[in-house]
Amino acid sequence: MTTTTNVQPASHSLSAPVAMADGSRRRGRFGREVGYLLSGLPLGIAAFTLAVTGFALGVSTLVLVIGLPVLAGTLSMTRYLARVEADHIAAVTGCPLPVRAERSAPEKEGSGSRGGRWKAVRDPQAWRELVHAVLAFPVRVVTFSLTLTWLVGGLGELTYGLWSWSIPRGGHDGLADLAFGVTGRGADIAFNTAVGVFLLATSVPVVRGLTVMQASLGRVLLRRGEL
Repeated sequence: MTTTTNVQPASHSLSAPVAMADGSRRRGRFGREVGYLLSGLPLGIAAFTLAVTGFALGVSTLVLVIGLPVLAGTLSMTRYLARVEADHIAAVTGCPLPVRAERSAPEKEGSGSRGGRWKAVRDPQAWRELVHAVLAFPVRVVTFSLTLTWLVGGLGELTYGLWSWSIPRGGHDGLADLAFGVTGRGADIAFNTAVGVFLLATSVPVVRGLTVMQASLGRVLLRRGEL
């Protein structure tokens, strides 16, 4: 007598863990993108301040002895901050930036000379990194502000009904009254809650778009490489 055993395919048993892993990766990516955008402003302030101050001081003192060393030091510091940004872009997008072109042998051999110490001044990539420090600052201000607005504003609006009692009421019943002339506490809470739902529901594509915008400038101007 022969018995037949029906073996069920394993695809159904594996689908749940695969879906959970995929969802975890998406949440992890969203967290990295938020961290990248929110940390971009402090890094941008430091890079912009250093680039503008160092460049202005270096150019204005070129007729003196200290002008060239100031420019060289400024470019070296912006190179370090550019490397930090390049690492952030690689981590958040999963796609590293192109590698810097290798220096020629004569230039490497002369690294101990006066020209070698100030080689950053003669390096076109160093100037592109300085330009990035200046141009990226307003971009970082915008991406930081919009990210904070979407996340904090979304949470605040979603929980508006819990803290709206603390808002002083002048001659109106809140945002719904000001925007559409709809009065009543219930309408005010419903409107603000709907705004919160919209902000949080659209936070993933908005944050992803802001990440692409901020990282794209770095991909144009920055390269990976040693300091």
